[in-house]
Amino acid sequence: MNGEKGTLLVTGGSRGIGAAVARLAARQGYAVCINHRDSAPQAQQVLAEIVTAGGQGCVIQADMGREEEVQQLFQQLDQRGMAPLTALVNNAGMVAGVRQPFMEMDPALIRRIIDVNLLGPFWCTQAAIGRMARSKGGSGGAIVHISSQAGTFGGRHIEAYAASKAAINTFTIGLAREMAREGIRINTVSPGVVASGTLADAGDAELAQAAATIPLGRVAQPEEVAQAVLWLISEQAAYITGIVLPVAGGR
Repeated sequence: MNGEKGTLLVTGGSRGIGAAVARLAARQGYAVCINHRDSAPQAQQVLAEIVTAGGQGCVIQADMGREEEVQQLFQQLDQRGMAPLTALVNNAGMVAGVRQPFMEMDPALIRRIIDVNLLGPFWCTQAAIGRMARSKGGSGGAIVHISSQAGTFGGRHIEAYAASKAAINTFTIGLAREMAREGIRINTVSPGVVASGTLADAGDAELAQAAATIPLGRVAQPEEVAQAVLWLISEQAAYITGIVLPVAGGR
């Protein structure tokens, strides 16, 4: 029976890692809520694939950089009549469009990156905990943030992005300890180079250049990151909370 594991909400679920998480979660028995900001056709396509395969889900638009839209997202989810929320994947994020020296970055762009990459997960996590926590009548659950290896090693000309991901890593560790007694496990998956976004459309030469920097000799596929996410949510990882798991091919 689909939805037997509850509902999983994935932000930025219309493409790349988010879409891979949505598809895999549906196959594993979750009802899936796919969030997007401005890619309704892609989100609906992911949902159509899930439904065709016998799954259940919905699509809800919301900008993760706007607190009021995040609150509306959860309110709409409550009204859909789906299974209780048991898993949240904070995947939505942004870099900066193009790499550029820090001193040339528009302050408005820096603020936008922090809003989407850090405050968005804060707001989503608060809303999810309010529905999962035992003290609030919930039955527990699992939250996974999607970080980046840039949050550990930094990144040239993507300093604001890297800083936001470093903050997610530390947020994970502290909040996992706070929420353990509420029955909520909180972890982070930290991908390296993934064949999604602009890299997915790159030519062979660019992909080969990226692969040459990775000990395993290739870039990751979104599905490989999704497998790590779903493992952390699963009962197989029931004793794991507060970790930052690299999925980076040894880089």
